Amino acid sequence: MFSKFADGLTGAAIPLLAASLTRDPILIAIQANLFMLPWLIFAIPLGALLDRLNRRSAMLLVQLSRVLIGAALASLIISGQMNLVWLATLTFIFGVSEVVYDTATQSAIPSLLADDQLEKGNSRLQIADTVMQGFIGVPLGGYVFALLAFAPFIGVSACYAVAILLVLNISANAMQPKVDPNAPKRAPLREEIKEGLQYLWREKVLLRLVLTTGFIGFCYSMGQATQVLFILDHLAVPEANYGWVLVPLGVGALLGAFTSARFSARLGRSTALSIALPASSLSLLVCGLAPNAYWFMAACFMQGFFIAHWNILLMSTYHAMIPNEIFGRIHGARRTIVWGLMPIGGLLGGLLAKVDLTLPLIVGGILSTALALSAIRFIGSIRT
Repeated sequence: MFSKFADGLTGAAIPLLAASLTRDPILIAIQANLFMLPWLIFAIPLGALLDRLNRRSAMLLVQLSRVLIGAALASLIISGQMNLVWLATLTFIFGVSEVVYDTATQSAIPSLLADDQLEKGNSRLQIADTVMQGFIGVPLGGYVFALLAFAPFIGVSACYAVAILLVLNISANAMQPKVDPNAPKRAPLREEIKEGLQYLWREKVLLRLVLTTGFIGFCYSMGQATQVLFILDHLAVPEANYGWVLVPLGVGALLGAFTSARFSARLGRSTALSIALPASSLSLLVCGLAPNAYWFMAACFMQGFFIAHWNILLMSTYHAMIPNEIFGRIHGARRTIVWGLMPIGGLLGGLLAKVDLTLPLIVGGILSTALALSAIRFIGSIRT
């Protein structure tokens, strides 16, 4: 929870910091997507490594690096040396740490939960994340940044330091997959990466699901790359209120997290997924058409609700479909596709924003909705 609170602080403070350094939509889009770029470069090899290494130790090292990144950002702001180059560099390093932490966390879930506990476990994780990140971290990060630009980043370092202490209380063996002691010696890392990619290629249903999710993520990244400028300049929201405008996103996500397991039990997981995807995509389009901040906030509520459903049920589907001993490799491969496409979508969004700040959300929303509607039958047919 402390990690997600820190993520909320940075989720508001970093876009505002970037907007204070430049109002160029392309530069804002590039900066926004540097956090995702490491997934394109490092997700597969790091995923393979995390199938071998102790996941708890990896999480501890990552949290330590985040403490240092927060301190570095605060120091640069206080000293007056902050610029786009420093911000871009530290954002990219922060993104690398997220690749490790997210992969280790998601890989550990099937080791900690039984199959019939996946949806409940993922929904509770989503609830905790939403409360700490969306309700507390984001609005507080925006408000505090408007008062003292360096303060949110000091808070980031403190939160990740507490998270280190909490991770230390987790048993190292509890986060590792069960390994047969009589199993043959592991293949070289390069061969294991190859095996993971071959597995994804062979499993056509899994591959199509990953590709569908990847294109939706591309459209979302296109729409949200310059969202900070859309809110500040198009909707004329004061800087101090930036985080509060995004609170309905968290409210919707919290409600979605509470109801996703029940929704899935009543309709079936695949049917629930086939409803959540087009509904969340349509909300992106509605955001772009919003005439004022209040309409935008209503669209964000809708977006948060259905994205929470999609994320929880999708991760439960992946956990059920992918063997845990190769989960890190497959997770890395699919995130390379899904999140690796996001920087490209974000750059396109920046180019569209040069013309009009509403275009990234409108174009991204139209493309995303069209694809989601065309994929309803496929997603509804998935069986794990």
